[in-house]
Amino acid sequence: MKYITIISGRVLLTLSMVGCAAVLSWHLWTFYMEAPWTRDAHIRADIVQLAPDVSGPVAEILVPDNAWVEKGAPLFRIETDRFKLALREAEARIQSMKAAVQLARADFERYQLLASKGAASLKQRQQAESQMHQADAAYQAALAARDLAALNLERTTVKAPASGGAITNFSLRKGNYVSAGSAIGVLVERESIYVAGYFEETKLPRIHINDVVRIDIMGEREPLVGHVASIAAGIEDRERSDSVGSFASVAPTFSWIRLAQRIPVRIEIDDIPDAVRLIAGRTATVTIEPARE
Repeated sequence: MKYITIISGRVLLTLSMVGCAAVLSWHLWTFYMEAPWTRDAHIRADIVQLAPDVSGPVAEILVPDNAWVEKGAPLFRIETDRFKLALREAEARIQSMKAAVQLARADFERYQLLASKGAASLKQRQQAESQMHQADAAYQAALAARDLAALNLERTTVKAPASGGAITNFSLRKGNYVSAGSAIGVLVERESIYVAGYFEETKLPRIHINDVVRIDIMGEREPLVGHVASIAAGIEDRERSDSVGSFASVAPTFSWIRLAQRIPVRIEIDDIPDAVRLIAGRTATVTIEPARE
């Protein structure tokens, strides 16, 4: 009888352990398959490309790579000799055009007086008036050219276009020739940093705007807290290529194994600790805590 009791106890214990393992496995499987979490998340940030508005050799570097800057802070300077000469030329042309305007106006006034006395024809007066207007237009163009030359001279000093950011990939050196509009680095805005999590489409029903999110950044001990800001409105359809003004081109094949698409979800970080280096591109694991109804 005692032997049977021992055997029964062992069986019950084994069954209990198997049952607990089965329940635990079921919960883990349910969490893995349905819970809104992903290890496919990355730190993202809005960036501003740094590019000069004028071309020329670099005369001076004012900040190092990866430096934090405020809006309007000078970054580097381009040699100004050619731009100073262009400004002087524009100012000299203004004086020439100003004299031409004065001469054309005097001629018009003289022909207008002569025409009133019958000593000049109407055509001569009209020609003088036309020349006066042309001289005035040339004068206005010279003023605009002077303003443009002054603006180009001012923009030989390239400044930070946004504040609260770090300059990165800034490998410029003194003597390098830079071209207008060509990027020479980027400015990462710290206040724009967010997390982009890529969730399987099967988990989207449990993701809502303003849901609380736990953010575990690889390499950091303490998790961050954020919230769901938005969900992407569309992703690329690889089975179709659009043709403007024609029929859609759809691939004639269909795979039996269908993988769930990953949808980008934007997660805003509620509080950014100073000790955490939120570098754009870092990987993270995010877990969304659905709002309880």
